Amino acid sequence: MKCVLCNSLSTKQIQLQNRFYHCDQCDLRFVNPTFRLNAIDEKQRYLTHNNDVTDVRYQQFVMPLVDLITHNHNPRELGLDFGAGSGPVITFLLKQREYKINQYDPFFWPDKSVLNQTYDYIVACEVVEHFYNPEYEFNQFVKLLKPQGKLYLKTKLYEPHMDFESWYYKNDPTHVSLYSSKTFDWMIEQSLFQKYSRKEHDVIELST
Repeated sequence: MKCVLCNSLSTKQIQLQNRFYHCDQCDLRFVNPTFRLNAIDEKQRYLTHNNDVTDVRYQQFVMPLVDLITHNHNPRELGLDFGAGSGPVITFLLKQREYKINQYDPFFWPDKSVLNQTYDYIVACEVVEHFYNPEYEFNQFVKLLKPQGKLYLKTKLYEPHMDFESWYYKNDPTHVSLYSSKTFDWMIEQSLFQKYSRKEHDVIELST
């Protein structure tokens, strides 16, 4: 099975029924394509999420990303909320602070014209684990970012001490690409990004 991030053939099955594979080269854990949901079922899964932008708990969940953006960027800079979902709470909170930010989501905000611009920063909250083709998506991030631009991610990382079989994060059928710190180290080695920093609350900052 070829890795969907680095294209290496150094992969091996790590779960019964061939559902997940692990790549020795970039340390990605990814779902066998035969187990992916179709687009209709995937969208229905996302619609079960309670994504009310005025929900205080939802706002608190994304606040570490919002705080990082407002600390590192000013309202004159242009951002992109990538994979904004049915309730684009990050866009909502940043616009309250008079920040300029576009939003894109293949299911809920599918206007691809926003992908023809370049951005000072991109934020993707609980998004990258849904990528069927992370090689394409991360290369697209690089193209969308201006020089010295920043990519802010929020996703759970696999840790070496974890038992993958019992890790709850893999059980969501839409979580098809799971990363570790080694995966992002590999991206740095490949010069996709220049810097990688892991923050609190499952937040990752990457710089071009």
